Amino acid sequence: MNEQSCQGASAEPDFAAFIAIDWADKKHFWSMRVAGSQKVERGELENTPETVEVWIAELRSKFGERPLAVALEQRRGALIAMLSKYEQLYLYPVHPLTLAKYRQAWYPSGSKNDPNDADLLLEILCQHRDRLRRLDPDTVEMRQLQFEVENRRKLVDQRTAISNRVTDLLKLYFPQILMWFDSVDSPMAGDFLERWPTVEQAQKAKAATLEKFFYQHNCRDKERIQDRIDQIRQAVPATHDQAVINAARFMVQVYIQQLAVLRAAITELEKSSLELAKQQPDWEIFASFPRAGDVLAPRLMAAMGSRRDRYGSASELQCFSGIAPVKEASGNSGWTHMRFACPKFMRQSFHEWAGGTIQSCGWARAYYDEQRKNKKSHHTAIRALTFKWQRIIYACWRDRVPYREETYLASLAKRALPLKAAIKSVEMP
Repeated sequence: MNEQSCQGASAEPDFAAFIAIDWADKKHFWSMRVAGSQKVERGELENTPETVEVWIAELRSKFGERPLAVALEQRRGALIAMLSKYEQLYLYPVHPLTLAKYRQAWYPSGSKNDPNDADLLLEILCQHRDRLRRLDPDTVEMRQLQFEVENRRKLVDQRTAISNRVTDLLKLYFPQILMWFDSVDSPMAGDFLERWPTVEQAQKAKAATLEKFFYQHNCRDKERIQDRIDQIRQAVPATHDQAVINAARFMVQVYIQQLAVLRAAITELEKSSLELAKQQPDWEIFASFPRAGDVLAPRLMAAMGSRRDRYGSASELQCFSGIAPVKEASGNSGWTHMRFACPKFMRQSFHEWAGGTIQSCGWARAYYDEQRKNKKSHHTAIRALTFKWQRIIYACWRDRVPYREETYLASLAKRALPLKAAIKSVEMP
């Protein structure tokens, strides 16, 4: 499949003018061409809502309420937010790499300035608009869900980064914590370090005090509690260098507080996104997929959205999400590789979920095992499985019906596919 066939778009209106904006933090440069004319008008625009409002008023006085096509080098950001509220503007985001390569083709010397970039964006908009995917916002509720699931993932990544820093610091002066607790970002580990930040202080605590602490943190295994207390009594400080201990201890206390805030925020976003997802008419569809759960089901829903005209086929979804591989050929040589230019979080959502299905879905496990037997790496095999899952997801989403595994297995049997036989050898718990 070529790239152009992956760019599904609805019919566009009769535009009165075409505008390109090269955005910047403080000042934007724009180029405009009236429909039917080759003359290019240029100008500057301050990055403030008031200035944008005045500029839009000027365009309205010139073109009335007729639609205007606008190209800009971002899909999200302050400028997108300001322009999205004007219904007569039809936004066409251009990938930065697309503009960079286009600029390099016409200016191989490396020459670059903002007004020229605005002209190049305008040329892309006018000459190659059929290859651009118009920004077609979903409902307010769906866009809020998309923001919430992405924000949750960002906080999870921050929690992981901070946990790694805490681990590195503890290795300097208190490495026993890493053995006593399953995770340094757990509430129990954080509360323990706040109360007893060093080995010496933990060893001064009475056995009854330690036992009470573990009980308060839902640890009811008496043998494990006693084992932890014994290890605390036998622990040897990693260092007696007070410079190292004091500096590391201070940073650990700071990071522990940050982890507590992140845990609360992640929990709140999970609850909010789940409630919002359950209010959507498509919830039954995404909740029906195996291993979706309370976290991944909202992410899958956010990835697909609610606008059925966004993707004309499963292939368009596979290309846009980055799951479909890219084929390259030159002369007698050809090769296939992973698609790099795509919404990374969207691809990650499908990839993580599909990887989880091999634990509970017989045919998914059989297909994954078959890929591994063919010398495919773990992630390559998961991408291949995701490719198959996306066809199923698209069909359920398009037809507004929940997933039924027996229906898919019946389809496999009807088509006498080899995968059906392989499933029989896989026993799922």
